[in-house]
Amino acid sequence: MTTILHVNLLCIECILQVPANLSKPKKKWHSIFNAIYCSRTFSSLVIKNPTPKQKAKAIPRSSSYVSLTLIRENSPFQIDQTTLIELVKEKKIERLQKHGGIDGVASALRTDTEVGISGSTEDIACRHEAFDSNTYKKPPTKSFFHFVIEAFKDLTIMILLGCAALSLGFGIKEHGLKEGWYDGGSIFVAVFLVIAVSAISNYRQNRQFEKLSKVSNNIQIDVVRGGRREQISIFDIVVGDIVCLKIGDQIPADGLFLDGHSLQVDESSMTGESDHVEVNRRQNPFLFSGTKVADGYARMLVTSVGMNTTWGQMMSQISRDTNEQTPLQARLNKLTSSIGKVGLAVAFLVLVVLLVRYFTGNTTDEKGNREFNRGNTKADDVINAIVGIVAAAVTIVVVAIPEGLPLAVTLTLAYSMKRMMADQAMVRKLSACETMGSATTICTDKTGTLTLNRMKVTKFWLGQESIEEGASISPFVVDLFHQGVALNTTGSVYKASSGTEFEFSGSPTEKAILSWAVLELKMDMEKMKKSCAILQVEAFNSQKKRSGVLIEKNDDDTVHVHWKGAAEMILAMCSSYYDASGIVNDLNDNERMEFEQIIQGMAASSLRCIAFAHKQVPEEEYENLQEQKKLKEDSLTLLGLVGIKDPCRPGVKKAVEDCQYAGVNVKMITGDNVFTARAIATECGILRPGEDMSSDVVVEGEKFRNYTPQERMEKVEKIRVMARSSPFDKLLMVQCLKQKGHVVAVTGDGTNDAPALKEADIGLSMGIQGTEVAKESSDIVILDDNFASVATVLRWGRCVYTNIQKFIQFQLTVNVAALCINFVAAVSAGDVPLTAVQLLWVNLIMDTLGALALSTERPTKELMGKPPVGRTAPLITNIMWRNLLAQALYQISVLLTLQFSGESIFGVTEKVNDTLIFNTFVLCQVFNEFNARKLEKKNVFEGIHKNKLFMGIIAITILLQVVMVEFLKRFADTERLNWGQWGACIAIAAMSWPIGWVVKCIPVPQKHIFSYLKWRK
Repeated sequence: MTTILHVNLLCIECILQVPANLSKPKKKWHSIFNAIYCSRTFSSLVIKNPTPKQKAKAIPRSSSYVSLTLIRENSPFQIDQTTLIELVKEKKIERLQKHGGIDGVASALRTDTEVGISGSTEDIACRHEAFDSNTYKKPPTKSFFHFVIEAFKDLTIMILLGCAALSLGFGIKEHGLKEGWYDGGSIFVAVFLVIAVSAISNYRQNRQFEKLSKVSNNIQIDVVRGGRREQISIFDIVVGDIVCLKIGDQIPADGLFLDGHSLQVDESSMTGESDHVEVNRRQNPFLFSGTKVADGYARMLVTSVGMNTTWGQMMSQISRDTNEQTPLQARLNKLTSSIGKVGLAVAFLVLVVLLVRYFTGNTTDEKGNREFNRGNTKADDVINAIVGIVAAAVTIVVVAIPEGLPLAVTLTLAYSMKRMMADQAMVRKLSACETMGSATTICTDKTGTLTLNRMKVTKFWLGQESIEEGASISPFVVDLFHQGVALNTTGSVYKASSGTEFEFSGSPTEKAILSWAVLELKMDMEKMKKSCAILQVEAFNSQKKRSGVLIEKNDDDTVHVHWKGAAEMILAMCSSYYDASGIVNDLNDNERMEFEQIIQGMAASSLRCIAFAHKQVPEEEYENLQEQKKLKEDSLTLLGLVGIKDPCRPGVKKAVEDCQYAGVNVKMITGDNVFTARAIATECGILRPGEDMSSDVVVEGEKFRNYTPQERMEKVEKIRVMARSSPFDKLLMVQCLKQKGHVVAVTGDGTNDAPALKEADIGLSMGIQGTEVAKESSDIVILDDNFASVATVLRWGRCVYTNIQKFIQFQLTVNVAALCINFVAAVSAGDVPLTAVQLLWVNLIMDTLGALALSTERPTKELMGKPPVGRTAPLITNIMWRNLLAQALYQISVLLTLQFSGESIFGVTEKVNDTLIFNTFVLCQVFNEFNARKLEKKNVFEGIHKNKLFMGIIAITILLQVVMVEFLKRFADTERLNWGQWGACIAIAAMSWPIGWVVKCIPVPQKHIFSYLKWRK
């Protein structure tokens, strides 16, 4: 036995010596092998020989595997990742107790439950290595090859490729490889060029949407590191972090509840159950990534991140859908199919006419001989001729179907999304870009949107006396204020060392009150927290507009309740008040009226008025409250009032005026009282000074709620300010406005705003103050919480719509001209002047380069001078019909003149004449692209120097056209032109500018002429 043990120990000693040159993964495998080998070796030494009875009872087991829980070699943590995952996933308290409870897990993760992790670079790196990062694997993004295949799936492209293959085959058979590949090869090259441009464009847009998706997922989270509360990206959270949670937050990782109050979690995203789950330290301390905080607040200890959470595994399977179709795209698809049907009809007629003319012997070859002689023409020649006719007809279809329209929408939306991001607006839903252009009403919050959200206490009232800095106050009253501020807050105070300044965190209101209490009333928050125990908390939300706390003082075991919130609501709960001397006075009707006047006076000065109240709770009453799980809400003593100043944002008045000038009504919906709301609304320009309050312009939420449905519908359009509103009131207003036919945009930041944001046509959430629930319910996130950015979004929305209209006008002009010219020429002369390759080149100019040039026009001042565009307004307006028909008729008349008389006018051959027709046609589109820049204004060159992309595309188009005509004779089936001929082409094309100017002088009726062309959603 000793010999066996000695031999085994020698083997173990050899194995344990890890070679220094091994890589990290090999070292891990080495340590796993060591553990398995050692465990089996030791177990083999203590196994006794079984008795016959034991042998009979024994179940044969494989000794091939040994189950182990391994902690990484040299790991500074006393718990491994697998244990942490199972700990939360199984939701078993007993298992948690085996690890020493929440404190035991925190200790094993080297986390101080008060000050958090150190947050040093080494510490973070160590935690990343041991437990991974808070990121998840994403499905592979669509490759460029995917978009190439998608482009190939187009039916017309496939038919053209078939025609090109047949043409190539017959051409080589008839003329040999050297000469016979030109016709078919040219079509192949042209088709591949169209496919390449389409694929590149779609691939670029897909990449841009991916980038925006990354930005929208980058949530900022409050954590405690080194005793300091700070904001970090959700991706930077590590195992062991202490995260601060509040109403509306998304839980960023799996973890355990450390401390907090009234925490209700919405786990519907994980379980599908709509009921909120209560999370506390005793019965259910388990928190899951991806769920939302519905109520209360807490601090949590992170135990698993990224792919080690169920949410991470779920998200790694989901990719953001970039194929979302917007309402405008749906309308354009309908328009495209309608135009396509016309194109198919024309192409079919051309096909029939050309086939009849060919088989009746009415067509001749280049030498003047009849192309078809019954019985003499070879079958190969017949098939080759038919292929050429089919290719010409199919090419007409390619030109007729405006594939460029969906591309133009995608380009415009993608460009506007990128520019809006630079203008502090992140688009979450593409449709919101264009819907915003139709907005008729904007319902906006006050705090942080119209105001700066930089709050400061500027007024302090004790009793009916305004307290100035340095005034004498009773120490007893000051102590009660310390309790009411320090213990009834979700904010925190941090001071690194003596001599450094205090750092305050929390909501802007909480920070203002904490700053005032610490700096003015000399409050010591840590000392106050240690001197009292919190028994129960009622967290603040936008419906109750107050928060309360039940505390027990450690020195005398007395129980006290503290409330703070909207001044008139707290005042209604009070029956007495303290004065500066600490004397309690009864609050009779006269006194109450005086306090109401003080509150109104502060509100009229644009101050947000917060009241504090207190009451010592007798023991028997406390027992009753415990049973009911409620705080005392009556017979309180008013401690005092504070007025918080939140100045208006600079530029907000101009933004409101811009919206009003654009025909958009701006309504302010706020939780503040009527007087504060009225003062801010007047300052921002929503209300005019001295506007009569009795005219239903300013209402309270409760009053609006209590109207009959008929009264609400009558008055909703007049209302410009709603004060003391609840989220339900906001939802009610949105519903009423939509029923009246308005397109409504709503701003919101709280969890309770989610229903209104979803109900609105455009939901605008706030990037700084907005909760994750609000952001997820919205269509656009205003990153700087500024109303001026809302006005910018409105401007861009209108720009998107106008840019699409510009491109429709440009494209339809080309479609009408190309169809008419080819149809008339085919019917009369039996030949089409524009070949398949030439038409494909025109198609490329229109669909891609034209879309790119006109889709990137930036918003102009004129856009905000027009009324909003109705959702069902026709896409092609009377103005557009006037412009495009004038240009198309000019192009048709000029090109048909060249078709029938060009040879005699210029004294050229048929081949040169066809080149003149092609060149003039392309140059007409180039000049008409300038006309399309302005639908109504006569000066089409205004602001052109600012759009470098437009000028670049025009230059590229002209350069490529010169190459097509002068250098690609065989490919494009063209002949070289001399200077005089080029001059003639340019002069004819340039006439579209004066024609465009004259046409814009012709007035058009307001009522739409072609009412049957109103394509709706």
